[in-house]
Amino acid sequence: TMPRSASACRRLTPALAITFSCSAILLLQIFGAGQNPASLGAVMAPVGSMANIGVRGAMCSLPASGRVGSARVHAVETSADTKTSTKLDSETAASLYEDMNLGRKFEDATAQWYQRGKVFGFVHLGNGQEAVSAGAIKQLRKDDYICSTYRDHVHALSKGCDPKKVMAELFAKKTGICNGQGGSMHMFSEEHNMLGGFAFIGEGIPVALGAAFQTRYKKEARIDEKADQVTLAFFGDGTSNVGQFAECLNMASLYKLPIIFIVENNLWAIGMNHYRATAPSLGDQIPHIYKKGPAFGMPGVNVDGMDVVAVREAVGEAIERARAGDGPTLIEAETYRYRGHSLADPDVLRSAEEKERFAKQDPIQKFQKYCLETGLLTKEQMDEIETKVDGIVQEAIEFADESPKPDKSQLLNNVFSDPKGFGIDENGKYRYENPDFVLKSAAAGL
Repeated sequence: TMPRSASACRRLTPALAITFSCSAILLLQIFGAGQNPASLGAVMAPVGSMANIGVRGAMCSLPASGRVGSARVHAVETSADTKTSTKLDSETAASLYEDMNLGRKFEDATAQWYQRGKVFGFVHLGNGQEAVSAGAIKQLRKDDYICSTYRDHVHALSKGCDPKKVMAELFAKKTGICNGQGGSMHMFSEEHNMLGGFAFIGEGIPVALGAAFQTRYKKEARIDEKADQVTLAFFGDGTSNVGQFAECLNMASLYKLPIIFIVENNLWAIGMNHYRATAPSLGDQIPHIYKKGPAFGMPGVNVDGMDVVAVREAVGEAIERARAGDGPTLIEAETYRYRGHSLADPDVLRSAEEKERFAKQDPIQKFQKYCLETGLLTKEQMDEIETKVDGIVQEAIEFADESPKPDKSQLLNNVFSDPKGFGIDENGKYRYENPDFVLKSAAAGL
C-alpha cells in the first residue's frame, strides 16, 4: 500500500513543486516515514537486473577535440541521400523549422525589450539551443510532461504555450502565463503540463521524477490504461554534478519510470567550463555525461544537439522505450548558447575563436540546408514560415506591452497551498478570500 499518495497522484498541480522538491522528500511523501519501497510488492517492484537493456553509445568515446560536429551516436549527415529523411515529412519539417525560428526570434526580441527596460529580473536566453527543444518536445503529446530550467522560454514555446502569454510574463503583466508573478525563470502551464522553470540548478529533476512516478503509479496501482505519459527533464552540464541528478537516475531506474533525462551540454555552467568541472569516465580524456546512464542501469545516448533531426531521432527512441514501459534514458545533447549566461553577463570568459567555431554550426542554418537538400521544404516555404514567425513575435510584444500590470489583489495568490493559515473571517470564509484582507495586508507590507 502507499499511504498519503493516492490523492496526490490524482492530479498534478503547482503544489507538486513543493511535494517533490527533492528525491528524499519524494520518498517520504510516497512511502511514508519508516516504510520500505519494497512494500509496493508486485505492483511496483524494482526492476532488478538491467543487464538486458541495450546501452547505446556506452562504449563510444570522442577524441579530445571532438565536440559538436564529430561523428557520434545519432549524428546525421546533411546530404540528400541520408536515410533519416524517410522519418521526416514536409509537415513535420515545417513545424520544426517554425518552432526553432520562433525560439530564436522570440529570444532576440526579449533581449531588445530587456534593454528598453520592459523585461525584468535575470533573463537567460536559449539562442543556439533551439534544436534540442524542438527536436525533443515537438514530438510529445499535450498530456506529456516537461520540467525546464531557468532557460525556459523556448521550452515553453515548444510545448505549445501561447507566445503572447510567455512574453507578457516576461513583461511582468497580469496576462502572463503565471499572471506576472513568475517571471523569466518560472514559466508554468498546467494546461500544457509544463511543470515549470527553476531558478536553482537541479530543482526540476525531482519534480520531473515525481511526474513520471505518478504516471506509473496510476497505470499499475490504479489500473489506468490511459496513463502512459512520458516526462522530459531538461538540465545543463553543470547540474550533472549535483546530488539530485544521481539520486533521481537511481530511483528512475529502480522503478523503471517513463522519464527521459536530457542534458543540454552547452559547455559552460555560468562561467565554469565543463572540462574543468566534470571528471572524465575511466579510460576517457574528456568527460561524457551520457556514460553515467549505464552506471544506473539505463541507456546513455550522445547526440549532436545542434542537429534537430538527430535530436528528434534520439529522443523519439527514448519516448518509445518509456511509453512501452522499458524505463528511463539519459541523453546528452551537445549544444552551445550564443549569448552569455544571462543578459547581465558580459560574456568575456569564452574565447572569440570558440564562439566563431560554434556560430558556424547554427542549428537553424543546418536544418535549412538539410530541408533544401532533401526536398522537404523549399526556400519559398521557409521564407513564408519566417514571415509568419515575425508576425507572431510582434503580436506577442504588442499584447505584452498593452496588458495591465498585476494588482494588489493578487498578492497572496499561489503563495500558500493551505489557506487555513490565515484563519476564518467573520463571514465564515477564509480570510485570504476577502479582498479587503488582501489589500490591507498589502498596505501593511505583510
